[in-house]
Amino acid sequence: MTDLSLIDLVETFKIKNMSTNNVSLASTEYQSFRDEITKRIRSAQYEALKAVNKEMIALYWEIGMRITVQQTALGWGKSVVENLSQDIQKEFPGIQGFSARNMWDMARFYSEYQSNEILQPLVAEISWTKHIVILTKCKETQQRQFYILATKKYGWTKDVLIHKIELKTYENFLLGQSNFDTTLPENIRNQAVLAVKDEYTLDFIGLGEGHSEYELEQAIIKNIRSFLMEFGTDFSFMGNQYRLEVDGREYFIDLLLYNRRLQAMIAVELKIGEFKPEYKGKMEFYLNVLNETVKLPHENPAIGIIICKSKSRTIVEYALKNSTMPIGVATYSLSPELPEAYKELLPASEDIAKKLELLIKE
Repeated sequence: MTDLSLIDLVETFKIKNMSTNNVSLASTEYQSFRDEITKRIRSAQYEALKAVNKEMIALYWEIGMRITVQQTALGWGKSVVENLSQDIQKEFPGIQGFSARNMWDMARFYSEYQSNEILQPLVAEISWTKHIVILTKCKETQQRQFYILATKKYGWTKDVLIHKIELKTYENFLLGQSNFDTTLPENIRNQAVLAVKDEYTLDFIGLGEGHSEYELEQAIIKNIRSFLMEFGTDFSFMGNQYRLEVDGREYFIDLLLYNRRLQAMIAVELKIGEFKPEYKGKMEFYLNVLNETVKLPHENPAIGIIICKSKSRTIVEYALKNSTMPIGVATYSLSPELPEAYKELLPASEDIAKKLELLIKE
């Protein structure tokens, strides 16, 4: 029925029920009819919002262009924009979005995007407030492209977008080491890549460098809210030292999380030293048991994250190469600063472009 117009839906309902004047509100026909109508209303509301956003972005783009052109041609100073803002407010009392600051943002938006072949086609893809977040917090073209595409694709709100930028989601998308591209269903593959970081900053747990795995786990449990925020959105806590039983023997997963968007359990193993290949085998065992004994029928396969103090990227690559279970290997830091050496690991511009294509194609 999804191809029928709203009028067709009404006529179909009338024909099906023309033999009775009193249609039961509990009937399957009425419930189906109601669901289709509400679905169409929501769809129309969404399309209307998209159309309004597109028109508003086009208006802001034009105003930004006119301000930029006039400034360049006539040498106008800042006072012109201030006066223009005040005049607009007088002409349209109560109108929002035309403060002097916002109009300067329009000019900057136009100036930085109008000659950019990558960003210019994306200007109508997300709302103005999200554009301003990206414009002010991100400096590089491909970084901005990533956040525009991801915001559109995954429906991030403004607050979620800000949080994603603070979590360095772009850098982790490029650097994250996992085998998700070959082990997860296509519909959640990129979501999983975005959900798992390459490095987790645990400065909030208050530990010094000399600590045991037990102390690390307990410090995380005491600060579980902050830990989940560091992981990102949609994560919840299922337990620590999560017990599994196989053939009468007990096994314990350090931390078990759940991601609502992925509809999957996330098994986390904590290691205070460097990554070792044998950690992968242990995680595969945990994931197999979770899938067989804990996973519900509607859920996706469990995902494993091994968080170590350090790792050799080459050893991790070899360890995950032929694994059929979805596993990511990350590191943790007790300092909030991203190391310079970490920044230098970012791939070349052409390789970044190839990864960003994944956000466009899926």
